[in-house]
Amino acid sequence: MKKYLVIGNPIEHSLSPRLHNHWFKKNNIEAIYQKKQINENDLKGIIDEIRNDKIHGVNVTIPFKQLVIPLVDDLSFEAKESQSVNTICKEKNKIVGHNTDINGFELALRSRGFNIKNKKIFILGAGGVVPSIILSLKKLDVRKIIITNRTKTKAENLKKFFTNLEIVEWGTTPDFDMIINATSLGLNKNDVIDLNYEKIGSNKIFYDVIYNPIETNFLLKAKKFGNKTENGKMMFIYQAHQSFTIWNKLMPKIDDETIKLLEND
Repeated sequence: MKKYLVIGNPIEHSLSPRLHNHWFKKNNIEAIYQKKQINENDLKGIIDEIRNDKIHGVNVTIPFKQLVIPLVDDLSFEAKESQSVNTICKEKNKIVGHNTDINGFELALRSRGFNIKNKKIFILGAGGVVPSIILSLKKLDVRKIIITNRTKTKAENLKKFFTNLEIVEWGTTPDFDMIINATSLGLNKNDVIDLNYEKIGSNKIFYDVIYNPIETNFLLKAKKFGNKTENGKMMFIYQAHQSFTIWNKLMPKIDDETIKLLEND
């Protein structure tokens, strides 16, 4: 039986096993997918297990999407462009890092009918998934991307790869059409992002990459002030769909049953 993993820290919130094991069952594939909380010094051991065919594929989540790069043999075009890896497997005896977050985010927005062409986008956070989101936004022809991060130098480092970014201090709220929470603030139910929702007003798009819990405080408050809200569920499904396809050379179905799987928590 083939073995697959999602690795991260924290990892308890991940619903990846629920989704991938569902697809394995639906497609009669003898495989199991599990989650594993690791530390940075465990990464090399995980890569060695892929090399030795003990593990057949790995998804990577926070905070390891960049840290894993020096340990793989090759990167896909998307992983090179974003300098971010969320999917790993062995191909022709090489360990290859892929990025399915870029297309995952774009497909998620398209599936919900969000047209953000020529819009101003404000991103909270500068971590692992942010380069992928920036590349998606560029493909969608947004007008401006503004970033803030608690550690400002991390946001400024992104400007080395994406020169047109505007960086603002954490706690500043510029004018925007869409705001994206790409931090881990919200994984815990008590997490609060300090925003002046009243001043921001209504009819903006509030997007949270977090999908579990279904509604973070960030989204709950935004909804109270008349804004459109969306969690990271569809991005999660689409990036997983592409990972599954890379590993199994088979495209699983995204249907109502798949989507409902993630709502019964």
